[in-house]
Amino acid sequence: MKRYKVVILGPFNAGKTAFVRTASDMEVLTTERRNSDLEAARIKAETTVALDYGQVRLSDRLLHLYGTPGQERFDFMRTIVGRNADVLLLLVDSTDRGSLMEAMQILRAARRTWRNVPYLVVANKQDGRRTLSTETIARLLKLPRTAHVVPCIARDRESVLGVLQKAIETIE
Repeated sequence: MKRYKVVILGPFNAGKTAFVRTASDMEVLTTERRNSDLEAARIKAETTVALDYGQVRLSDRLLHLYGTPGQERFDFMRTIVGRNADVLLLLVDSTDRGSLMEAMQILRAARRTWRNVPYLVVANKQDGRRTLSTETIARLLKLPRTAHVVPCIARDRESVLGVLQKAIETIE
């Protein structure tokens, strides 16, 4: 059986924890805690402080899923969790244009740290109101033409498994 480490990055409230929970075949190990940042707590009561971990089996592949924190104060965890990653997934909130600048910064830092690791940009919340298209997200993130932006709904298992299948195709 082939095993892959999939690291999920993205800004606060992009849907990383939901993505891991939806995909995982096992109970997810999560480090969500009450949000002590008052401004962020208005958006979401809990936040990931270290990582989320789950596993999913896709045919003869076992994917180890590692969700990273989105808040800037926990940035150092991305470097720790991302060691030996096989593929990176950058989740962005398709309904929040304002978070794309932070997503761009996360992606730039990730590409500097893991130069040879393939990545996908995942346009989450595609079922939301006033979503940005994958083409618009690619343009706003200033992605190279070779980069892939994949639409997703992190609470929909079929959608999440489709993204993970695309990630496997990127690796293999």
